[in-house]
Amino acid sequence: MTTAFVETMKMIKIEHSVFALPFALVSAFLAAGGLPQTKVLGLILVAMVCARSAAMAFNRYIDADMDSENPRTAIRSIPAGRLTRGYALGFTITTSLLFIATCWLLNPLALMLSPVVLLVLLGYSLTKRFTSLCHFFLGAALGLAPLGAWVAVTGAFSLIPLILGLAVLLWTAGFDIIYACQDIDFDRSQNLHSVPARLGLDRSLLLARLLHLIMVTTLCLLGVHLELGWLYWAGIALVVLCLGYEHSLVWGGKLDKVDMAFFLMNGVVSLVFGFTTIGSILLA
Repeated sequence: MTTAFVETMKMIKIEHSVFALPFALVSAFLAAGGLPQTKVLGLILVAMVCARSAAMAFNRYIDADMDSENPRTAIRSIPAGRLTRGYALGFTITTSLLFIATCWLLNPLALMLSPVVLLVLLGYSLTKRFTSLCHFFLGAALGLAPLGAWVAVTGAFSLIPLILGLAVLLWTAGFDIIYACQDIDFDRSQNLHSVPARLGLDRSLLLARLLHLIMVTTLCLLGVHLELGWLYWAGIALVVLCLGYEHSLVWGGKLDKVDMAFFLMNGVVSLVFGFTTIGSILLA
């Protein structure tokens, strides 16, 4: 692998694809009432990768100067000089066009909505400059994944992916608030907006717990509505345990294990929910 490829994968945090992708696949399986068509499933995967890559590259492009000032982020590819801002912008444009082309191959509604999706995904990177609700904008960006997958399969809207998208929004906003606690002092010094910078550490962690509680409640209501089987509920129980452990890692404002809480535990949450829910759909 070339250095540019490795740095690009680092820039877009390819491993973080595990967050939204299982929720999108769950939505696709629910929309199809079982296994979706192979072609559609493949196009959903391509669209997800392209959209997320464009969003991450644009984030690194737009935040390059800010990242260089923050000791925690100064080692990222662009501030450290391993990639240029021009490269990140070019990568953003390329992956955005690939996303639109993939939507065109899916159906007319997917194509029509593709610019709106990109506007939300790319626009998130600007929100920290003017609102503490930036974490919820990120949640909305990831929450589009199940809605997009549903549209890809059916060519129409439905209440079910909206409920699933709401759960993703709440979950993402919660764990992003936890992650942002690392930058309270920097955000305040730079007049940047975030929940931790506004509310402080303790109240921010309390809000994150509340958001995750509502998220689990939303998934429970979805399971009741869809009459999903025991495997789904076993997955929900595991999700609760994982989220509980995630919050225990930062309990009392201890942030030395925030990376484990942010990536490892949320990756497990997403994968557990994805596998158990899809399993429940296929067993029905």
